Amino acid sequence: MTISTTKKLLGAAVAASVVFALAGCGQAPTDKPGGSGGSAASDFTPCIVSDAGGFDDKSFNQLSYEGAQKAADELGATLKKAESNAETEYAPNIDNMVSEGCNAIVAVGFALSQATVDAATANPDTDFILVDDAGGDSKPDNVKPLLYDTAQAAFLAGYLSAGYSKTAKVGTYGGMEFPTVTIFMDGFKQGVDYYNTENGTAVEVVGWDGSTGSFTGGFEANQDAKTTAQNIIDQGVDVLFPVGGPIYQSGLQAIKDSGKDIALIGADADLFNTDPTTADYVLTSVLKAMDLSTYEAVMASADDSFSGDAYIGTLDNEGVGIAPLHNFESKVDAELVKKVDAIKQDIVDGKITVKSYLSE
Repeated sequence: MTISTTKKLLGAAVAASVVFALAGCGQAPTDKPGGSGGSAASDFTPCIVSDAGGFDDKSFNQLSYEGAQKAADELGATLKKAESNAETEYAPNIDNMVSEGCNAIVAVGFALSQATVDAATANPDTDFILVDDAGGDSKPDNVKPLLYDTAQAAFLAGYLSAGYSKTAKVGTYGGMEFPTVTIFMDGFKQGVDYYNTENGTAVEVVGWDGSTGSFTGGFEANQDAKTTAQNIIDQGVDVLFPVGGPIYQSGLQAIKDSGKDIALIGADADLFNTDPTTADYVLTSVLKAMDLSTYEAVMASADDSFSGDAYIGTLDNEGVGIAPLHNFESKVDAELVKKVDAIKQDIVDGKITVKSYLSE
């Protein structure tokens, strides 16, 4: 049983409760041929710079790349790309894109914010798209921030996890303590707390207390990430929610090594689709429609309708959501599924308020 009736998000069929990276180190960008779609914008050059993790991270870098590539294909343009492997490469990679004559430059991740703002200020005729911006300081008019209130979707995942858990303990951990990471963890905990209030239960969230918690120190799938996951698993959780791109891979390995029946929750993309190795482990994923919003921003740049107004993805505009239950459909109580659907609608209608730095 899926969380709701089928509707579309990101161009793929998902349940109705769903609304919701390669160039070498510091090298000049490489090209990927565009599609045969050809258009009046054939002289338009879209470009993209990744955060750490690369364009094949099965997460936010990959989704953003797919959106930019789709736009390039439709425009009959060539997408230029540069992969960042360290913070010191952000500014040089963006500057390389400027020197390549890019009309629109997609910078993936709020960690690229300062380098993006600096380049945009120096190049007012170039459009910059800052994916997963953390909000806050005002930016030049030629920078479009793309933000996602993932707390709303994570609230649903938290409620679902609390209802699914048999140990009354669920866990979450992040890559680094950044707003774009903790917003997931905030929403997740609020969802669990709401479940407890509604059902008179005491499901515990391990790894995040609403103000501090467990972090791996980066966004790489490494021993530190695995150790963080193991420490949470050792506290008796049976649902694990890693937030931070590839760190879920370490969480998955820790689950396998534990030999315990522990469900995994994905972040950004539907792990069931992007990483088939998770198929028997992933309960759901908290989604950000980064491919769709990136695509739309690049296309707007191409047709001269680009605006620096911030985009905020919500459950209402389908910029965020949760994925179908896939292989867990038969393992989740039907009444819990219906309740998650109802909560989603209550959030959209404003009957339930999910707090985050974006909602405030």
